Amino acid sequence: MNSTVKTANRVPLAFAAAMLLTCVWAASTAFAGDQVRSETVKYSDLNVNTSQGAQALYGRIHAAAWRVCSNNSADPLFQHAARDCARNAEAKAIETVNVPELTAFYRMKTGDQKQPLSASR
Repeated sequence: MNSTVKTANRVPLAFAAAMLLTCVWAASTAFAGDQVRSETVKYSDLNVNTSQGAQALYGRIHAAAWRVCSNNSADPLFQHAARDCARNAEAKAIETVNVPELTAFYRMKTGDQKQPLSASR
């Protein structure tokens, strides 16, 4: 009984895995050195218990999140990270403010129905 066993050349697979790990490491290292940036959003001039006030505050939070998270890189990896950063910053700010009208507007605008946002005044 003769049998032939073919072995796949694993060098290209190992090379691809190494390149992927290098890219992930490079991206995480690039962001690790960054200082945490923040921006204060003032809203004492708004009545956030109304639809118009909540929309205006959301607009301010949204704009601030993009200013804080944006970068000037054309690299898709950095652009994706900036989008994630802005979404997370926006959600955290809305959770911190904890106003039902704002939370409802945020959920309607983004389609985000996750539980972490708590607004029960």
